Amino acid sequence: QQKSLAVATTGAGLVEITDALQRFVAESGVSTGLVIVFCRHTSCSLLLQENADPDVRHDLETFFRRLVPEGMEWIVHRTEGPDDMPAHIRTALTQTSISIPVSGGRPALGTWQGLYLFEHRARPHRRQVLFHIIGE
Repeated sequence: QQKSLAVATTGAGLVEITDALQRFVAESGVSTGLVIVFCRHTSCSLLLQENADPDVRHDLETFFRRLVPEGMEWIVHRTEGPDDMPAHIRTALTQTSISIPVSGGRPALGTWQGLYLFEHRARPHRRQVLFHIIGE
C-alpha cells in the first residue's frame, strides 16, 4: 500500500510527521513488515530524531546552518536564490528515504524517536512524502 502526504512547511526547520506515519501503518492493517518513507524533493530531507526535547531540534537546525551556511562565495548554482544550493548540500548530508520496521501493527520506533521532514529552504513550501508499506 502507498499513500502520499502533503507537508506544509513554514520555512527552514523540522516538521514532525510521526502521527501521519502511525496513522498510515494502523490503517494499512499490516502487523509485521516494513514501511518506507520517501521524500520527493532535493532541498528537504527526512530524519529520525528525538521528539521529546525541542532543544534537540533547535541544536540540529543551528548545526546545519553553521555547517552549510548561505553566502558561500564558491557556490555556482544560485538560480533559485542564496538558500537553494545550501539546501541541496544539506539534503545530500542527510537522507531522502528511511525504512522503519513494523511490529505489532505499529512503527517500531524507539521511545523518544520521531519522524521529521527537514525543510532546508528559507521560504514556506508544500512538500510531498510517500509512505509505502509491505508485510503481513
